[in-house]
Amino acid sequence: MTTRFCFALVGLVGLILAGVPAAQAQEPELIFKRSTVWKMLTPDDKLATYVIDDPGVDGVACYYTVPERGGVKGMLGVAEELSDISLACRQTGPIKIKEKFEQGTTMFRQSRSLIFKKMQIVRGCDTKRNTLVYIVYTDRVIEGSPKNSTTAVPIMPWGAADQDPPKCADWVKS
Repeated sequence: MTTRFCFALVGLVGLILAGVPAAQAQEPELIFKRSTVWKMLTPDDKLATYVIDDPGVDGVACYYTVPERGGVKGMLGVAEELSDISLACRQTGPIKIKEKFEQGTTMFRQSRSLIFKKMQIVRGCDTKRNTLVYIVYTDRVIEGSPKNSTTAVPIMPWGAADQDPPKCADWVKS
């Protein structure tokens, strides 16, 4: 092997590993898929809706819908997926923030192509309105993507009326 080839191979492996989180607390749960483009001999293009619980905040679940490519590349798992992702996060129980976090903390990350693109859901806090704010976007190693979606979860009482909900301002790192 030539030296140039070895450096290229090491660089490629580094890029692959940089885009993969060290450990993922949970995998998203598939809610349903719906075909959008029919393909005769290979899998159809689809929209897939998933849910994932926020690992840092009990009582919040985020639902997102992503396009999934079919065809030969989709069947082999090498298709670069589109960046069109919608997001809706909701309070599903009493909210309990587990630890302090920085504005824009990555809540979930998933690869959207073999090497270059990843989807991220990040969390922030609107301290004035006591509301958790979530953004989903995709980025690439070389260029970003302007496509994104935002949702907000106001922190409201849940259950007993005498319990005050937490203030997200108390949990944001300064």
